[in-house]
Amino acid sequence: MSSIHFLASTRARAQVGESSSRADALPSTPTRWIRSPAWDFVWILNALWLAPLVLLLAQGHDDVRASPVDVLFFALAVPLWFGHRVSSAWLAYATPAYRHVLATQRLRFVVAPLAIAAACFALLLAPESVLPMPLTERVVWLAVVDYLLVSYHFAAQHFGLLSLYRARAGRASDPIARRLDRWFALVVGGGFVVVAEALAGSIVFQDRWIDPLLGADGADMLARTLHDGSIVLVVILTVLMLRVELRSQRPSLPRMAYVVGVSRPWCSSPFLARALPVHRAVGVRHWSAAMGLASLAASGEGAGAWRALAAAARAVNRRGWAVLLVLAVLSTLLLPVMEVQAVTDEYVYADRIFGDAALWLRSSPFVPALLALGFASGFIHYLLDRAAFRFSSPA
Repeated sequence: MSSIHFLASTRARAQVGESSSRADALPSTPTRWIRSPAWDFVWILNALWLAPLVLLLAQGHDDVRASPVDVLFFALAVPLWFGHRVSSAWLAYATPAYRHVLATQRLRFVVAPLAIAAACFALLLAPESVLPMPLTERVVWLAVVDYLLVSYHFAAQHFGLLSLYRARAGRASDPIARRLDRWFALVVGGGFVVVAEALAGSIVFQDRWIDPLLGADGADMLARTLHDGSIVLVVILTVLMLRVELRSQRPSLPRMAYVVGVSRPWCSSPFLARALPVHRAVGVRHWSAAMGLASLAASGEGAGAWRALAAAARAVNRRGWAVLLVLAVLSTLLLPVMEVQAVTDEYVYADRIFGDAALWLRSSPFVPALLALGFASGFIHYLLDRAAFRFSSPA
């Protein structure tokens, strides 16, 4: 699942499971927020104010990317984008809570990530005499796989956060709410993001795998159908979720706010798509949630995977703001390397900070290796999020 299937209360060290045996023992907490209303609205519920802010900043601009919207997303993407990608790795390898898990689940935390990295580098660096497929074709199909995985990854995070708020309200084992959470996350939080990108024509290599399946007439007909019916369906599903929540024995205001936040950007996606790919626009919420929760879960003394770094990790993990700062710095430093794989030249941010060095990297002889690194880090990130934050695992 996502990076949010984690402790119901990291401050209280409550080991909470989504399995019924552990969930039934979970009491309602004094607060139903993850930390506090202000913290939740900054890190988790920011869609409620971010989407209106984008619309406000876009007013009067035909080209939204030439408006203050572009500056806003630049300021948010640089510290959050790749910082969130390494956040679960930081928790797994640099915090004490996972020391026992690392020792007992080496297949999940050690062997599988190494195998994924080796496979990505082998696929992209193998000569055509060994793998008779052009490098461009290999990149296309890895990008398609990555797109499908990241779409599910976004939906899984929504399910995790809804589950977390449900657990904070003392309803972790409510089967109806859990089932509704899953379907709402998959349909609205995942499926409709794909729909929004399809309508905007910004799905990765859309002309290579989506358009040929539908044909020109089919794509136009599908676009009209989705445009006419999708918002109505989102509204219906949102109202259903809110109605169920209000009728529950322990209704949760944060859960209702999160449901509204998941559906709210869909109505703004045509505007966002003109500024950035929809995945990146929706990604701001995804990145901030992962970073914020990592800063809570990392509190404690640093693990000693490498003795020379143990003291530094201990100092960082004692302070949530220090964890955020380290992840933000790593995100900035990784920007020119990871953008080689993550975006096209039209949307790069690294040039604004690193100048010609970032431009050189995108045309250097190291591009195949950088592509392999980017895909490997993404796939490993999806795996580690699933491994590091699991309600179903007592460990």
